[in-house]
Amino acid sequence: MNSSLLVLWDIDRTLIMTGGVGREVFAQAFEQVTGLALKEMPEPGGLTEPVIFQRALELHGLVDQDGLFARFERLQADGYRERAEDLRSQGQVLPGVVEALEGYSVRADVVSSVLTGNPRESAIAKLQIFGLDSYLNLDCGAFGSDDSDRAALVRVAWQRAKAAFGHAFGPLNTVIVGDTPKDVAAGQANGVYVVGVATGKYTEAQLRDAGANAVLPDLTAFPRLRALIDRGQG
Repeated sequence: MNSSLLVLWDIDRTLIMTGGVGREVFAQAFEQVTGLALKEMPEPGGLTEPVIFQRALELHGLVDQDGLFARFERLQADGYRERAEDLRSQGQVLPGVVEALEGYSVRADVVSSVLTGNPRESAIAKLQIFGLDSYLNLDCGAFGSDDSDRAALVRVAWQRAKAAFGHAFGPLNTVIVGDTPKDVAAGQANGVYVVGVATGKYTEAQLRDAGANAVLPDLTAFPRLRALIDRGQG
C-alpha cells in the first residue's frame, strides 16, 4: 500500500454524538473508582480524558492516586459496551460521516484514522457500536490514553503510521478534522493542516478565529471536504 496522506479524525461531536450517554458513563465510572457521585462535570471542550478526569477529581477535592485513571478508563470502556443500545438510540452518527469515512477508506493513497482525547478502549467501543470502526485504521490512531497533551498525540499517530507503512508521515502529508479549537491548536503545534467542522459547540467563526485552515458547517458535502484536504496537501 502506497499511502501518502494521513487523515486524523476527532470522534466526539465530529463523527458522533453520544446524546448524554457519554456523560452518564463517565459519571458511573467516576463513582466506581472514587466512591463519590459526580456532582460537577468539567467542560470537555476538546480536552483529553486524563485532563478531564483530573479536573473532575479537583472539583471534588480529590487527587489521583493508586492508578485511579487506569481503573477509570477500563470501567468507562465497559460502560460504553454495556450501554450500547442506549448509545445507538440516544446518540447518532453525524450527517455525512459515513460517506466521508467511506470515501477515504477506499483510497489506496490515504490512511484514515483517529486523533481523539478518548482512551483507546472507549474510542474503539464507540466506533464499533456505531459501525464506524471498519472505515478506519485504528492501529495508526492516537488516543487520550497515549498522552494527556493533544498536540503530542499527532506525533504518536505519525510514529504508528510509519511503523505500519514503512515511510514517514509529517506536517506535509497529514490532515486533522475536528470540531474544537483544541483540535486546531494540536494541528498548529505540529504544522498540520486542520479542517474545522462546526458540529459541536463551536461556530464556524470561532473555529476560523482559532486558526483552522478550512471550516465546514458539517461533513455532508464530502466532495468539498475532499477538495479542501487535497488542496491542503497540494
